[in-house]
Amino acid sequence: MTSRIPRDSRLRLVRTRPLAAAPRVTDQRRVPRPAPRPPEGTPPRSALAAMARTRLAGAVRVARWADTALGPGTRGGTPDGKGTLSDPTADRAARELGLTVEQVRSDWDIARLAGLVEVHGADARPGWRLRAWDRDDSAVLRGWVALFDAWSLTCAEPGGQGASAVADTVSAMPQVLSFLQLSAGPVPVEQLLDLLGQRVNELRTERCEVPYTAVPEAGPAPTEPAAAPPRPEDRPPSLPVTPDELAPLLEWALGALAGVGALELEGDGPARQATLTPLGSWAVWVKLEQICVAAQSPAGNIEQAAEDMLRGCARLRPKAARAEYQAWLAARPVGRAVTELLAAARGEDALLRGLAFDALRVVGAPAEPVVRDAASEAALRPYALLWLAEHEGADPEDAHQVLTRDEATWLWVDTAAAVADHGEGPMLVRHLESALQPTVPQLLEEVRSVGHPRTVQVLVALAAAHPDPALAKAVRRAAFQVHTGGG
Repeated sequence: MTSRIPRDSRLRLVRTRPLAAAPRVTDQRRVPRPAPRPPEGTPPRSALAAMARTRLAGAVRVARWADTALGPGTRGGTPDGKGTLSDPTADRAARELGLTVEQVRSDWDIARLAGLVEVHGADARPGWRLRAWDRDDSAVLRGWVALFDAWSLTCAEPGGQGASAVADTVSAMPQVLSFLQLSAGPVPVEQLLDLLGQRVNELRTERCEVPYTAVPEAGPAPTEPAAAPPRPEDRPPSLPVTPDELAPLLEWALGALAGVGALELEGDGPARQATLTPLGSWAVWVKLEQICVAAQSPAGNIEQAAEDMLRGCARLRPKAARAEYQAWLAARPVGRAVTELLAAARGEDALLRGLAFDALRVVGAPAEPVVRDAASEAALRPYALLWLAEHEGADPEDAHQVLTRDEATWLWVDTAAAVADHGEGPMLVRHLESALQPTVPQLLEEVRSVGHPRTVQVLVALAAAHPDPALAKAVRRAAFQVHTGGG
């Protein structure tokens, strides 16, 4: 029996789209939540943007000087992979701008934290916010919020403090800032110290830590010479924490937040008080609102692990999903969030892979080093390369050009697997049109060669969904050949 030769069906060439941009599988029927209004007395966004421009004027000046004076290929940095200015470059900037070297370095660090300068490997280049600085209030406010989020990096930690105590203080400060925002006025620093102590004790209780001084002695007294007692910074944190332990850490935190323009400190000694600035109050309100939005979602995404959060967001339109990502990220440390998202991306569900990288786009620059490392993993490489291209300024419509033919084909199969698992037959047929290959036989040949683990399932699902009997037969034959290892 001879089989009919399959037709050489031509595929319409279209630009590939990110998975999150495709129509969602489940109908979204939530009633839109009214746009929240900031607290009474909050200045309009234009006024807040003007405050942020004033606060970041020095950083903008240094970033623009670097953009003009240090063209592509100029060796103006140190080879530390952090975009640090070299000594000759810092001296030159100080001379030309009429600043001290310390001011130049400080403003440069602020520019990096605010996204005015983006560091890519060993190179630094102007960020998109710098380009939009004079015309886009939203870009200005996002830049200042990025600096606000990085307050703990703007000021050296106090000496003699353990890393765990510093981390606990940073984790507890959002509650302190929320209290300041709700108070809407000056709050004594002593009251903030009590609140910080309560929150740090809660964090340590949640971790079930045992007080360092509560460890019982076991056995007879040692006969060997006693070792030197551990230094305070080497000891594990104990419960409960004392005000004397936290006082220098609170001063450090308040000083750093005042340095970025989030709050103001007045008075001395017991009469010292802290007050949020209009920018600081607005930023805290925005973050609280993001958390409230996620908490009101049907799945309660803010409390979920990354995988469950992504599954909940799969039912949302891209804009609503982005808001969920923002709220979920605001409720946890960035490093932990990025780790969770990549762990979800490494799983078997291709849909979660695409959504995880959409969430990482919301993270932005802090995720770049981890995404670069992920590009060495075959399953994540196409997603990571697209993420990096967009992060470096490529148009999302053209970012796919950074992929090789094999990488683009692998991504096509992975996306098809997501559609097969979560979509419907017609959507999988439409996905066929986004392939790079001009003919079905060529597509099938290249799909077989890339070795995606879901190739057989994708081809079987495509054959079952396609209305053209001849094409479906060719796809089923290809699936059988992949399954049996035949040619």
